[in-house]
Amino acid sequence: MTSNYARLSATYRLPLAAGGLMLMASLAGLVGCTNGEGGGRPPQAAMAEEMVSVNTQVAQVGTFEAGLTFTGTTQPVQTVALRSRVTGQVTALTVDVADAVANGDILARQDADLLTVAVNQAQAELQARQSEVAQAQAAVSDAQTAYNSALVRLQQAQTEADRLTRLAADGAVSIQTAEQAQLTVDTGQQVVQSTQEQIRTRQAAVSAAEGRVSAQQAVVDQAQERLSYAVVRSPLSGTVIERFVEVGDYAETGDELMQLGDLSSIKVVIEVSDRDLAQVSVGQPVDVQLDALPGETIGGRITRIAPAADPTSRLIPVEVTIPNATGRIGSGLLARVTLEGAGSDRIAIPKPALEIASDDAPTLFVLTTVNEQEATVAARPVEVGRENDSRVEILSGLQADEVVVVRSSGDLSDGQVVKLSILSETE
Repeated sequence: MTSNYARLSATYRLPLAAGGLMLMASLAGLVGCTNGEGGGRPPQAAMAEEMVSVNTQVAQVGTFEAGLTFTGTTQPVQTVALRSRVTGQVTALTVDVADAVANGDILARQDADLLTVAVNQAQAELQARQSEVAQAQAAVSDAQTAYNSALVRLQQAQTEADRLTRLAADGAVSIQTAEQAQLTVDTGQQVVQSTQEQIRTRQAAVSAAEGRVSAQQAVVDQAQERLSYAVVRSPLSGTVIERFVEVGDYAETGDELMQLGDLSSIKVVIEVSDRDLAQVSVGQPVDVQLDALPGETIGGRITRIAPAADPTSRLIPVEVTIPNATGRIGSGLLARVTLEGAGSDRIAIPKPALEIASDDAPTLFVLTTVNEQEATVAARPVEVGRENDSRVEILSGLQADEVVVVRSSGDLSDGQVVKLSILSETE
């Protein structure tokens, strides 16, 4: 027989059990909802998906072929800016762009009326100066004649004075007569000295007049030279690269009329870094390719290396010369110059490996620890050397067999944990 206590206990246990089941079901639902918000994936999987994925490669020593390629623009081996040397209107042009010219050819003419007037005036002044010389020379001749006459009279007076002096000594003539004759000699000597001085003075006048003639002749020569500048001639054999004036234009002294170029050879100026300069030498053969001549390689040589780098780019200009006897290569064309470098045993890595770090200095990321498909990376500054189309030479900062990050799905930092892709090498 069941007691009241037992019945009472049974009565209260049933509701409690039902309530407990309902509470457990609610908790289970809450947990289920929480898991549902995370997509039903474990936290470890979500963290793995957030990791940066990388490709790695093992650094190895091998023969590194560094064929260096640079770009430049074709230029005439010699370029001349032909400028106006006088002021005046352009009255004639005999050439146009792309025309071949020879040294001394007439290329243009400018108005020369004022220059011709200047020449005529200078020549008239020269004639006047030459007349002054002739007059001065005639005066010298007159003075010379007077001197000769005075000298003859002096000699005659001296002879007469000597004769009378002897007669006076013998008492044949008076002493006063002899003294008068000597006075005539003294006067004659003074006349001779005076005419000599006139000769010297007039000879100096001739020299001064001749100096004025020389000065005026220089004026005439300068005027004639300026007149010749009105005829513009080519200073070299080459090609008209550009023309800046038309007939009727007014050109002042210094204005550029044309640009001429010697296209018998073509030069290409490339810029080389100091790190690559050791591979460059004067006389070194190079290969040149032009977009204008697809599929064709032209042999050239390095003809000049600048002694100083460009202060802005810090690159050294190097001049390459290629033959152009047929004239088929023009100016202003894009040229690719390839220098074949000698092979060397070095560690070389793909170029993209240096593009991951944001540092200005060359920096790589290497693996320090590897745990299955995860690894820790460390930033490593390196010194780079030569490069070719796809790889860069590492001179220091990286050892053989170290594992280098060559590609990354995101930015990396020192000590970061990354996920290794299936393409990664670790040993």
